[in-house]
Amino acid sequence: MYMNKFKSFLALLAAVLMVATAAGCGHHDEKLSELKVGLMPDTCSLPFIIAQEKGYFAEEGLKVDLQQFKSAMDRDSALQSGNLDGAVSDLLAVGFAKDGGFDVKVTSATDGDYRLVAGKAAGTKDPKMLAGKDVAVSKNTIIEYVTDRILEKAGMKPDSINKVAIPQIPARLEMLQSGKLTAATLPEPMDSIAMSNGCVSVTSAKEMGINPGVVMFTEKAVSGKKAEIQAFYRAYNKAVHYLNETPPEEYMDIVIEKGGFPPASRSALVLPKYREAVLPNEEDISACMSWLIKKGLVKSSFGYNDIVSDVIAK
Repeated sequence: MYMNKFKSFLALLAAVLMVATAAGCGHHDEKLSELKVGLMPDTCSLPFIIAQEKGYFAEEGLKVDLQQFKSAMDRDSALQSGNLDGAVSDLLAVGFAKDGGFDVKVTSATDGDYRLVAGKAAGTKDPKMLAGKDVAVSKNTIIEYVTDRILEKAGMKPDSINKVAIPQIPARLEMLQSGKLTAATLPEPMDSIAMSNGCVSVTSAKEMGINPGVVMFTEKAVSGKKAEIQAFYRAYNKAVHYLNETPPEEYMDIVIEKGGFPPASRSALVLPKYREAVLPNEEDISACMSWLIKKGLVKSSFGYNDIVSDVIAK
């Protein structure tokens, strides 16, 4: 009788140890599929590049194909054609995709910034001083959206400035620096380069509480590759800690080479304080959807639950 109880105890102990061992191994036992993710040459993409270069994706047992794009149009075409699972993007692109019948989900916010920069001659830090002046934007994009929101928060109307459409960011930067424009809205690192060359920061999206940058995945990826996306964000969080705790000179070569940044950004680039993966807030989504509807760029408005998927939740 005693022997039978002892054998039962040993069997139970073995089962407990097997469960504990499996728990200790965690997610690494699971065979994960590859994720294909599109990046843009901006600071939002840097944690993903660091996660790849420092081996954080590999530590999670995940293979990630990071693909660089020069234009949002090319990135979005690759996503809709099935060549990407997800992309570093913005809320406007999400609204355009969903309005066009292509289902995507926002899985996190990003920490990049967009800055309204005045030329050397203008030298103003007050948005109101730009009334009636030439300000370069790219029309119907995140750049124009941020510009309009900055003006709105400063108590100005979008048509109070003379918007000059210059889609190519390098051309926008060059014209600003040469004095052909009063101001321009630029993404990082171009805004840092402009300021290092004597231009003046008026304000930025982050300073005004405007946060339109997101990571989006296709609905197909969200429903079929949940474990992969969760592993993706675990690696992302490791990269965030690395970037926040490591002197820039230790990773700046990677940033220049893999991020597609111009060499001038080596000394000028100012990185944000990155956050661990977090969902966007509802106010940013509703403000962006309202802007798209008001400008007639989409037919339907989408709410928070239509757009956001909390796939990163444990």
